[in-house]
Amino acid sequence: MSNPCIICVAITGSLPRKENNPAVPITLEEQIESTQAAFEAGASIAHCHVRNADQTPSSDPEKFARLVEGLKKHCPGMIIQLSTGGRSGAGEERGGMLPLKPDMASLSVGSNNFPNRVYENPPKLVEWLADEMIKYDIKPEIEAFDLSHIHQAVNLSKQGKLKAPLYVQFVMGVKNAMPADKPTFDFYIETLKRLAPDAQWCGAGIGANQYRLNEWSIAAGGHTRTGLEDNVRLDRDTLAPSNAALVERTVALCEKYERPVATWQQAREILGL
Repeated sequence: MSNPCIICVAITGSLPRKENNPAVPITLEEQIESTQAAFEAGASIAHCHVRNADQTPSSDPEKFARLVEGLKKHCPGMIIQLSTGGRSGAGEERGGMLPLKPDMASLSVGSNNFPNRVYENPPKLVEWLADEMIKYDIKPEIEAFDLSHIHQAVNLSKQGKLKAPLYVQFVMGVKNAMPADKPTFDFYIETLKRLAPDAQWCGAGIGANQYRLNEWSIAAGGHTRTGLEDNVRLDRDTLAPSNAALVERTVALCEKYERPVATWQQAREILGL
């Protein structure tokens, strides 16, 4: 295969803590340093959350602004993708950082179960976030936790509420949501190709499923996500020493399947940024 593979690194998320793995970057300085190392290892997208001093998640636009400033300085050209996920805030607070005009932002277009709660994404909020992304010329990354989310993203695109071509991430392995099941994964790809032939897609696996989804995605010609947000281990007995280490093992998979790793320039071209 000659089509470049875009590697996204999810550097911290909302849940992993230093107690889970001391390498999880919490402060803005730690996040910038960790992202720079991951960028140099081959990641071209940084998926970003921000934290409070006590490691709890935050949606503070000022924190996001300082993070974006640092990433632009130390990772020139890297695609910056800010999270509008529901663990960091409620309602329109989740999109409070969108006026910063990042390259991309995550967008969940439907609700689903999470390990201990319902991940609520009501239609009114989804449409407001989508409108804000159009307003500020931000490319959404659709977070598909369920097959219906692919259909909903396509519907929103047809209504002009999401700009085509779509970029859809298949998230698998979240407890109580869609498991990492290969026939389902294959059907996701088939469904997206049928409904939105010009769309690009990415695979993300949670916990021990991270490497599995990395390999499935790379082998199938898609893009993929890694990072300490989704998984803090290299294997059952070994903590990942850094985000860069997780990127490096994803790069090795690209080499196995003869996929070049996308540079930031190629990633921007593929995504139309």
